[in-house]
Amino acid sequence: MEAASFEHHIYLIVREKKAGASPGDLNRAISLSRFRQHNTNLQTLALGEWEVKGHLSGQPSGLIKPRPVRVTMIATRLYRIFLRYAEANITLDLPGAVLRDATGEKYGHVSGITLHRNRIHIEGWVKADRLGLSLQGNRVWVIPLLRRPGSDQRGFAVDLPLQTGSITLTAERQGMPDAIQDLLGVSAFRLSLARIRKALHFLAALVILVPVIYRWKWQGDLGAREVVKEKLDLVPRAEAAAMETELLPDVHPAPPTDRPATLILPVYNAFELLREVLERIATHSGTGWRLLVIEDGSTDARVRPFLRDWCAGRATVTLLENHENIGFVRSVNRGFSEALAHWPEDPVVLVNSDAMVPAGWLPRLLAPLDEPDVASVTPMSNDAEIFSVPVICKRHDMAPGEADALDAVATTLLPSLSMAEAPTGVGFCMAIAPQYLALIPEFDTVFGRGYGEENDWCQKAAQHGGRHLGISNLFVEHRGGQSFGSVGKQRLLERNLQILSSRWPEYDARVQDFLRRDPMTTGRLALGIALAGLRQYRSGAASVPVYLAHALGGGAESYLMGEVQKRAKSGESSLIIRVGQGHRWRLELHGPDGSCHGMTNDLKLVERMVALLPARRVIYSCGVHDRDATELPDLLIGLAAGQKIEVLFHDYYPISPSYTLLGQDGAYHGVPVAGNILETDPAHIYERPGRISVPLADWQEAWGRLMRTAELITVFSESSREIIHAVWPDVADRVEVRPHVLPAPPPQITAVESNQPVIGVLGNIGTQKGVSLLQALSREMAKTKTARLVVLGQIDPSYRLHPPSVVHGNYQLRDLESLVTRYGITAWFMPSIWPETFSYTTHEMLATGLPVLGLDLGAQGEAIIKARDAGAPAGVLSIAEGWPDTGTLLRALKEAEQNPQKRSRQVVST
Repeated sequence: MEAASFEHHIYLIVREKKAGASPGDLNRAISLSRFRQHNTNLQTLALGEWEVKGHLSGQPSGLIKPRPVRVTMIATRLYRIFLRYAEANITLDLPGAVLRDATGEKYGHVSGITLHRNRIHIEGWVKADRLGLSLQGNRVWVIPLLRRPGSDQRGFAVDLPLQTGSITLTAERQGMPDAIQDLLGVSAFRLSLARIRKALHFLAALVILVPVIYRWKWQGDLGAREVVKEKLDLVPRAEAAAMETELLPDVHPAPPTDRPATLILPVYNAFELLREVLERIATHSGTGWRLLVIEDGSTDARVRPFLRDWCAGRATVTLLENHENIGFVRSVNRGFSEALAHWPEDPVVLVNSDAMVPAGWLPRLLAPLDEPDVASVTPMSNDAEIFSVPVICKRHDMAPGEADALDAVATTLLPSLSMAEAPTGVGFCMAIAPQYLALIPEFDTVFGRGYGEENDWCQKAAQHGGRHLGISNLFVEHRGGQSFGSVGKQRLLERNLQILSSRWPEYDARVQDFLRRDPMTTGRLALGIALAGLRQYRSGAASVPVYLAHALGGGAESYLMGEVQKRAKSGESSLIIRVGQGHRWRLELHGPDGSCHGMTNDLKLVERMVALLPARRVIYSCGVHDRDATELPDLLIGLAAGQKIEVLFHDYYPISPSYTLLGQDGAYHGVPVAGNILETDPAHIYERPGRISVPLADWQEAWGRLMRTAELITVFSESSREIIHAVWPDVADRVEVRPHVLPAPPPQITAVESNQPVIGVLGNIGTQKGVSLLQALSREMAKTKTARLVVLGQIDPSYRLHPPSVVHGNYQLRDLESLVTRYGITAWFMPSIWPETFSYTTHEMLATGLPVLGLDLGAQGEAIIKARDAGAPAGVLSIAEGWPDTGTLLRALKEAEQNPQKRSRQVVST
């Protein structure tokens, strides 16, 4: 099982030379620990920048010396990191093709072939029942379904894992022979050329990142580490804007003073809304306002008599009646003309006849106009394009009372930080500075009845140096589309956007830049969270879940997003506080309308955001890679503020900073508990910022407070329940086992005939997943030529597989069957060397019906044993005997295939 293993009586309390330890310090650090060498007779074990030398007899030599830096090793690691960088960043566009059958008749075309993130994407239009696309033996089928007016062709879009070579397209058409045609694929030469070009970008990125790498490697800044990973595309980028830390102050700001303004309200039908719109203006606008109501020949006979009656006797209200319907734009221009003629020094405010203004709205809207270069101001709303809450450019309806309650939250935001420059205003409720109205005294009538005219005006104002601001300290409900009807609005939008694009070619780029940066993120997120809490509270439904989660992806992320999406489909929202990225905290609000994200390093801002939820349930998902994880337990208790807490065990971070429970030597020695021999293992000692060590006892005491406060502790396997019981037996009554269910299990796969075993490994394989074991096995397989490994995923760049074993790279579950065929995979191996809490990949392997092997620990061993006992071709290898060599692996595989309890290849649900 193991070529060599030996005991050492030397334990490293300081792992790296940079920490300032001398060889004498290391020699004096004594403990009993096993350091293993696998499948080699070398007597040197490399640890960080130190070498420990010993003898197989188990007696230490007493010699510890610094290990010289190996330039070749660093270069190899950088090259493998570069390959990951290139895979994420190379994009190639290939020409499409006209599709013709054997007779030369055209039946469609491929509009584009693109290589992006290691997958080839193919799109087009065809007149066919089914298309098959094949690349080096990997084939996928797609049924064209997308329709377009006036054509009998149907659109399709499909993607394949990257391989070089031509792509064969097969079209099946009813009653006709199959049409087969080769398409241009990615050539090996072009891919190599693209990598060379990306190498220059990679090197430039490394140079730029030198100060950040220094903060990470030499100053221990974990935030800098995540910045490096994001910039090199080694982890998903944090697509979120940085938030204003002081937008939610301790003391609510004083309301601004009233100032005179002319309000212009064009009216066309919408009778059901009129009374509320007008009463709100009259009640909530303070003093100094005047209102011009312009009735535009409504077809609803009730409108004009009602307006005459309502306006009569009101000194601050003027009713202007158009003799015929002249449209929104001309009606507004009539109001502009009146305002400029009688009150040229006062600002003008456009108010749609479906805008419901809240108390104290007008002074807040007008306050930014004190700046001489501000041309327009627009508030936040439920339907105001780039000023919409909670999701930008996504409208939604509001229940009675919601808008006023939300505006009450908006009034607490600091006015000076609630302003953000925007490419345009939105005319449903827009304040206009008098000096800019004088320069541009009317909307362009080319925009007909409306939509786009205010955007055009704003671009003209920008040419005169005017700025347009959005403000988040005011929320105005917009019951959009009531004036013209939603269908009419859509037609007008399509026509008028074409006019805008031709007149202002750079306008769309400015809008896209605003969407990308979203400078109103903080206010949008605060109001969105408040709205989520308000709706949940008023509906009487369960409280809003607040998850603390990592940014590492994997099974924990799949589970979390599955829960979030289920809630969104039922009309409920979730808040995620994510750690382990460039900023310490990333807030994500997910709901039925979409999501809104923001980042910050300010804990106080996070606390204030969460406090906007009156009823909440705090759920710990995973805190791995937080910058100071010892703070997390008390932080979560504080965020809950006496409300419910749940802890999910996706890993064992609450038990040890080594969240996989592996020791310093990279092996699992059992559950580390304060007081047992494992507590001195450096892997179980946490290092806070400033290189402050936290012993295991203090770590488990801090997280124990969270365990004892939690109402529920959810685990996903019996193995996890036993491990928790070993650390905190007093919380046993709160632990509930709730195994995951695969969202989309792969289909059963027929074993491929092969001259020798080809053992597949699923997923991205790092240290805890057994990459060192795979490297050792591949080395032995290369020598014995008895088998080979195929990793469908990535491996840690510090390691490599020896040919003929290969690393395929990223894959998608739908590719599994074709990849098994392509590589001739005959069985699966789960190499993970830590006691997993649940293993999606193990269950996916079992679902295929191919033989599965793994080590007898954790949830992965539990699942394989359960499947074996149910008759599946599966087996486990004893971890107590060390890591398996190739011979042991193949013998176990043969035993699994001959499982005496096997009744069929059908795997019983696990």
